[in-house]
Amino acid sequence: MKKRVFSGIQPTGNIHIGNYLGAIRRWVATQAEFESIFCVVDLHAITIPQDPKVLKAKTREVAGLLLAAGIDPEVSTLFVQSHISAHAELAWILNCFIPVGWMRRMTQFKEKSEKQKDEVSTGLFDYPALMAADILLYNTDVVPVGEDQKQHVELTRDVAQRFNSIYGETFRIPEAEIPQTGARIMALDDPTQKMSKSEEDRGGTICLLDSPDEIRAKIMKATTDSLREVRFDEGRPGIYNLLVIYELFTGQPREEIEARFEGKGYADLKRELAEVVIEGLAPLQARYRELTADPAHIDSLLTQGADRIRPIAEKTLSLVKERIGLG
Repeated sequence: MKKRVFSGIQPTGNIHIGNYLGAIRRWVATQAEFESIFCVVDLHAITIPQDPKVLKAKTREVAGLLLAAGIDPEVSTLFVQSHISAHAELAWILNCFIPVGWMRRMTQFKEKSEKQKDEVSTGLFDYPALMAADILLYNTDVVPVGEDQKQHVELTRDVAQRFNSIYGETFRIPEAEIPQTGARIMALDDPTQKMSKSEEDRGGTICLLDSPDEIRAKIMKATTDSLREVRFDEGRPGIYNLLVIYELFTGQPREEIEARFEGKGYADLKRELAEVVIEGLAPLQARYRELTADPAHIDSLLTQGADRIRPIAEKTLSLVKERIGLG
């Protein structure tokens, strides 16, 4: 039996090379090794205000990018979260088993609520309960996440273990998997911060659908430092980030990369990196244009994915309701 993997991605902002190198490309490479389930998590997206038309368009865009990147609907299941109502229903049930103190410890909520102040929604506070429902509905074994989501998987494990201790074996206990390289691609204009999906931070972010000219301009403006030597040094975040991107797109060993740029300056690295990224994204962009020429095809694949996976979710939800005396 293959282990089951579940991972989700929000249809907000612009999917960028950090998402691609840190997550999507790995999903594609390992999808055949696991029973892979990938979800466009639109219910998570509405924890902050969304324009309805933009949300619908972005949901299709994200699905198209995943398919263009190589997620194979014949091998993996790809669907939209809101198409399966069990996600919201199980999230409510889990709310009744998650102590408020556990939720208050979630650092991501603290960071986001600091920015939103009085406008922060209850849904944002409750985000980890919905994420736990996403994972537990499908008897997930492995959850590939970035470092910033690891705490949410830990909460998922805690609530699953708590529920099981009260009602008997019900949920499978998932494990978080964090990639060692590329998990944190940093912003080009501020390499102390992660590359961002938000519209406001586009100057520091290379989006998957950026044109070659946009990619060149962003990389040439990237922050480096006052030194000259091109080498992997985490103490020099700007140049280190550019080299990690080069490493991940080319697959070359670090020693070879450093030797290639020995005696050369940052401008040389930036020019070559820009072409490496443009070349690396070209097949994905071409495939995306083909897919989105027929939006109905993407919608059909998403419907098929939800129909295929819905029985698992409904079976889990039915068992949970039976255990706690609902229905």
